[in-house]
Amino acid sequence: MDKKNFTLGALLLVAAFAILFLSPRPTPPPPAPPPAAAPATPGEAAPATPGAAAATPAAPVPPSLIANVARDAAEVRLVTLENDHIAARFTTAGGAVRDVAFKRYAAVQGKPEPYVFNQLHEDPLLAFTDYPGLGRQTTYELVRSSATEVVFRHVLDGRLEVTRTYRFLRPDEKGADPYRIHHETTFRNLTAATAPLGKAALSVGTAGLIDAADVGQYLNIVTSDGNESHFIERGELEGGGIGSLVGSGRPAIPFLERPGVVVWAGAKNQFFTSIYTPAQPGVGAVARRIELPPFPGSLAPTIGLAGAAKFDLPVLAANASASLSGLLYVGPQEYRRLSGFAANEDRVLPYSQFFFNRIFLSGYVAPLLNILLNLTHGWVGNWGVAVILMTLILKIVSLPFTLAASRSAKKMGKLQPEMQAIRDKYKDNPQKQQQATMELFKERKINPIGGCIPILITFPLFIGFFAMLQCTAELRLQPFLWAKDLAAPDTVGHLFGLTFLPINIMPILMGATMVVQMRLTPSPSVDNLQMKMMKLMPYIFTLFCYNFSCALALYSTVNGLFTIGQQIVVNRMKDPDEAPATPAPAAGGRPVKNVTPGRRK
Repeated sequence: MDKKNFTLGALLLVAAFAILFLSPRPTPPPPAPPPAAAPATPGEAAPATPGAAAATPAAPVPPSLIANVARDAAEVRLVTLENDHIAARFTTAGGAVRDVAFKRYAAVQGKPEPYVFNQLHEDPLLAFTDYPGLGRQTTYELVRSSATEVVFRHVLDGRLEVTRTYRFLRPDEKGADPYRIHHETTFRNLTAATAPLGKAALSVGTAGLIDAADVGQYLNIVTSDGNESHFIERGELEGGGIGSLVGSGRPAIPFLERPGVVVWAGAKNQFFTSIYTPAQPGVGAVARRIELPPFPGSLAPTIGLAGAAKFDLPVLAANASASLSGLLYVGPQEYRRLSGFAANEDRVLPYSQFFFNRIFLSGYVAPLLNILLNLTHGWVGNWGVAVILMTLILKIVSLPFTLAASRSAKKMGKLQPEMQAIRDKYKDNPQKQQQATMELFKERKINPIGGCIPILITFPLFIGFFAMLQCTAELRLQPFLWAKDLAAPDTVGHLFGLTFLPINIMPILMGATMVVQMRLTPSPSVDNLQMKMMKLMPYIFTLFCYNFSCALALYSTVNGLFTIGQQIVVNRMKDPDEAPATPAPAAGGRPVKNVTPGRRK
């Protein structure tokens, strides 16, 4: 029966990983044919579909209808504001931020071109997305521009003047940051009658995949109510799910609207984000799927997310005015930078996004690890070496706990014959079996849960390290040894030339250390099925971590090597109860001497 259960469990695990790695990912149906125009290239915006930025329709929308990338009209003027970190381009189409280039982050490794956020978009950043006459189709007048400020103006139907001002913050201003832009839109009633402005939505940007290997796990529209962050994931709009394997998955939807208090809202991919923090909170957010051009060498379209924050605008008295203002951050997801903002904008990072992360408190662990990693890098100047040194620091800090747990596991291993005897003796009486086992532990002064201590310590560190490394922009495109990018798998080739069978060296080394560690650690059980499953765990874990980032695999490998050395030392150490016992006194009060067999006195 044990063999049958083991075989069944192994087959289920193999099937699960086969589905994970080999099954095709659900893709949305092809979009509706766009109007005739020149085909788009990865570096050029595609033609816009009329009505793409319209308000939410009342009638049901076919799942295939998703937003298309906007193309600049010939009469559009662009104005660029630059500092040492960014080059922001402003457009007269909507009087908004067309895109932002990050001077300190390259788009592709080895090339000088910077990464550009919102380069391909449905709407420019902070453009009105659902206000008739004020959206990206509207051409604004460029009033003035300087090295630090640009002002646009538009008069709507001769009754409402809209002035949009953008400027870089001075270093001494509150909330100043080189990646931040102050925005203010002023509405002025030009008539002698009361003018209700209604509702408006401002675009918080379009987030696309980083590269062809990006599966969109961290592609989100994010909002904060002041206490907690809320993530709208791409999968919520794409449909599919596990039910799609049997033809009953969720249908794809073109957009998703969520009402609620919006202290800030943004769009993000794995490493970069836009965050708009208004002076007065918004009343909801909208996320929309958008089809982007395929990556070079690929024919498959990529699906991004476009987001907008909704606001209630006031009623203007005759000749009165009102403003909608805030701070726009467009830059890397650097925790040290974002944590200094007043509205907890650092919670755009997915440290607690997933339920599994929340269980292991990665929302608290990951920020501390990020700070430690940056401090270590400041000492050594190399991110790979910083990961190694940081791992060693964590191991040394937790050494007293892991040594105690290793000794406990060693003692438990020595008790296995006696525990097996108890099982055999009370095999028909589980209560007696448990009582006798606990008495044995008490007699030998062994804590049966002592071996769980390292798991309780190291697993939150592992989860926190994983959450931190996956979205740490500082690690992106940083080489180490044979790895070209610490934030990506260290793929050196592919088996049989198949792209879905990569050869990743560091996870293989990590798995090898886990196998050696498993063989050195005394087994706490003599149950044959449990021992087989324990021996299988390193291989399962290696498969699970195979496509994780090189930095995470490097951490796990160094952690494993340190643990192997630690276990070798523990196995060679003698326990206090292994010391030679003092000879018991004889009947006459004199101790009995040890006599070697075969010899006479």
